[in-house]
Amino acid sequence: MLHNGGRTISEQAISVWRLTGGIGALVSGAIIGGIAFLIWRFDGPDWLISILAAAWLVEAFVWVVWLPPLRQKRWRYAIREEEMEIQRGVWSTTWTLIPMNRVQYVDVRQGPFLKRYQLASVAIFTAATVHEIPALSVEEAERLCRLIAEWAKVADEDDD
Repeated sequence: MLHNGGRTISEQAISVWRLTGGIGALVSGAIIGGIAFLIWRFDGPDWLISILAAAWLVEAFVWVVWLPPLRQKRWRYAIREEEMEIQRGVWSTTWTLIPMNRVQYVDVRQGPFLKRYQLASVAIFTAATVHEIPALSVEEAERLCRLIAEWAKVADEDDD
């Protein structure tokens, strides 16, 4: 839906999402392992433990191996003087158009995983919600933040 295809986010997003997916898989693995232990401890059926293990392996594969590259490929954004377009989604695509005159403020965010890969996200605040463009190089995120602030005139708001 984006005109000219839009810009993609950094390919390093795949590594960040694999890391966070791996942490989530470890947490769910600990929970599933605890349930499997209780089933084993109280002489539950072995086939149930096998099903739990298989379900966890599928979950880990999806969140760590399969989903991150798909998410990165599907993310697109375009910043123009009058509006921004953001497209995202794997199973279903969400396309968001944000008029610049609706932007209240914009900032650059960088958590520990993004920082490890020299990435940052741009958060665009409107009255209704927050829109985020994730996993950009720090330089690109700072450039976009300044450009959006200039075009949305958020920096001049206090001067009126």
